[in-house]
Amino acid sequence: MSALSKTLDLDLREARWNEFVATVRPRLTPETRLAEREVLAPKTTMRVGGPARVYAEPATTEELRQLLVEANHRGLPVFLLGRGSNLIIPDEGVDGLVICLAHESWQKFEVRTGGQVWAGAGLRLKNLCGLATKAGLKGFEFLEGIPGSVGGALRMNAGAMGGWMFDVVEEVHLLSLAGELRVMNKSEMHVDYRHCAELHDAIALGALLKPAAIAESGDIRRQIDVYQKKRVESQPREPSAGCIFKNPPGASAGRLIDELGLKGTRVGDAEVSPVHANFIVNRGHATSADIIRLIRQIRARVKSARGIDLEPEVLLYGQEWRDVL
Repeated sequence: MSALSKTLDLDLREARWNEFVATVRPRLTPETRLAEREVLAPKTTMRVGGPARVYAEPATTEELRQLLVEANHRGLPVFLLGRGSNLIIPDEGVDGLVICLAHESWQKFEVRTGGQVWAGAGLRLKNLCGLATKAGLKGFEFLEGIPGSVGGALRMNAGAMGGWMFDVVEEVHLLSLAGELRVMNKSEMHVDYRHCAELHDAIALGALLKPAAIAESGDIRRQIDVYQKKRVESQPREPSAGCIFKNPPGASAGRLIDELGLKGTRVGDAEVSPVHANFIVNRGHATSADIIRLIRQIRARVKSARGIDLEPEVLLYGQEWRDVL
């Protein structure tokens, strides 16, 4: 593509974004936040990354639907940002509509008559666990230390301490990127390790969850304390995106990296954690470019020494790993 063609293409894309904002803004209530070129780094656990071309915090399902329909109509990409964990945002930012379900309307926790729990997609997993504990509902303890929201946990089938998000799911309410509302039973969904196919092109609005049992709050709290102690001892406290790589079949990514002596390896302010080798931490001023270079180094070393291609678990937000690795 020539320089002139690139310029024309950028001008056309910018015009589509301007039209999008001009069209949707009058349809949104003051409760919904809409901003252009919002910096995303402070909204992530890794604390890196540039701005979103358009950023929105919708207050209602209908306003979310309006945003999705208009973006879809103009062929504009849409990305969901939960609690900002498990992802790395490029330094140049994201040329897309970034939606965050941060409004309180998405943070509901309701115990239903049949004993199930309705959890909104924006509810923090820590809060879900705490509220379930107060209600004497057992089975959510493993989620307490995952720094994400219900929506993110559904999309990634988040797991810890031997439990997985979809272990406690009965049904999921979701909105397609074209604005179609669906309610799906767990049995209809295609879920595997760190992935839910139905949420690849849709946004979870919330889920109906099933506790494992009724129990005394004190007993549940003691189990949570055990998990918390284990995390404190085994995971770094510095800003990170969580585990960087998926565990290869029959092996542990962290153990592989550790055995090759890579703990403490740095690129700029991005460092392989001395506490857990499958974490990259931000020592203060790391950039996305630093982290990507370090990921390349780790993968190359593991491939050379063990013949294993480590696959990133964290998302490269707005891009594909295959394009940078």
